[in-house]
Amino acid sequence: MPRLPFASWLPFPIPGSGGHADGWLGPPIPLGRRVVVPGRGTMFVREVAGPPGAPTIVLLHGWMASGGLNWFRTFESLGREFHVLAPDLRGHARGLRARGFRLEDCADDVAELCRVLGAGPVLVAGYSMGGPVAQLLWRRHPDLVAGLVLCATSDSFAFGPTESRAVQHVLGALSAGARVAETALEIPSGALRAVIRPRRPEGFVQWATAELTRHSVHMLAAAARSVAMYRADEWMSGVDVPTAVVVTTRDRSVPPAVQMRMAESIRHSTVHLVDGGHATCARERFVEPLLEACSTVASRAPV
Repeated sequence: MPRLPFASWLPFPIPGSGGHADGWLGPPIPLGRRVVVPGRGTMFVREVAGPPGAPTIVLLHGWMASGGLNWFRTFESLGREFHVLAPDLRGHARGLRARGFRLEDCADDVAELCRVLGAGPVLVAGYSMGGPVAQLLWRRHPDLVAGLVLCATSDSFAFGPTESRAVQHVLGALSAGARVAETALEIPSGALRAVIRPRRPEGFVQWATAELTRHSVHMLAAAARSVAMYRADEWMSGVDVPTAVVVTTRDRSVPPAVQMRMAESIRHSTVHLVDGGHATCARERFVEPLLEACSTVASRAPV
């Protein structure tokens, strides 16, 4: 396939599924819409209608991704079985802008979005950072969550006290510095736009690049710090909804052993293996294990 501008800069492989009638290279991306969420702001969500009466699954993306970027491989397959919602989380792409970032706030954002859309109880799939958001959504809004699918993630990202303190210190400083830089430059959508000027996308790679330029830099740093501080291992054993864990077996960001430990702490969870690293969501081989995990949870959940 032709090499397009910025292709070597993207942090994931370019889809190789060929051209489509609409001129896009790679998998089709569902259109998104903006939804006003009272008391929180305007959220952006991509949606696949799915079959009539299909259960709803909410897809929560990882750090530095977006609903479209994280899940682009899976929309078509999931849409055959589910009504799919994939919001951009706060600070990411078209997500809410706020002065701070907490994973708890992300969970509350998603909960209110579901209520506005009349969705619930729903299945919730979280990838990497989206995993803690999914866990917190169950903990804080149990009436909305019928099942969990946790991918390439953990219930704690501080794998030792020394590492935890160092990460929190560095990311705290980065967050403060990024906020000052954004304020000085008066770039509300993120400093990346000063480096890569957005333009109307002509294909998948241009679209993906434009997605990345929309991030808020200071909120990305705050998000990373929030993830580093996250600890749910003391209460994850209390998860009482059907749960599946998709383990990325060559992951160097969230070690497979850590993912498996989380799975073992959740009663009656199922484990689904995918051969790949932390960015495996961008590869075709991620689709089948994810669909299997989602279908398994759906078959056991009251939706």
